[in-house]
Amino acid sequence: MKELTIEEKSLLLQDLCARLPYSVKCYPVITNGEPNTIGGYCEVLNDFYIREVGGWFPISMIKPYLRPMSSMTKEERKELLEIAVALSYNKDDIIIGTQINSFRQLDGVLDLFNSHHLDWRGLIEKGLALEAPEGMYNIKEK
Repeated sequence: MKELTIEEKSLLLQDLCARLPYSVKCYPVITNGEPNTIGGYCEVLNDFYIREVGGWFPISMIKPYLRPMSSMTKEERKELLEIAVALSYNKDDIIIGTQINSFRQLDGVLDLFNSHHLDWRGLIEKGLALEAPEGMYNIKEK
């Protein structure tokens, strides 16, 4: 694995810690063929706990599986509009922004994105995350 810059480590740390309550999966740190689940973070060790392995690993060994924003379902868009005032789209009909009027709305939007494993920080493009295979997180169209 490539050595991460301080900025990359900081961005990945912020993102992974925000996703801890949502059982984010990561690339196998030990080759067992199946994705692993991040179960905790230890600030003293500066490591993440991997449930299936039962051990602590440095952030440089962690690559989360996230969903690109383009994979949002109609139901997720509807749920987002229940929180935000309006949505902005790019030419490919991918959500690129929201209009919100309060910090409470902002909190709701970020919780939705994190709990649905959406890559709102662009970590996939930066090579800090992998695109989750379809069905990994059982996100269903309703």
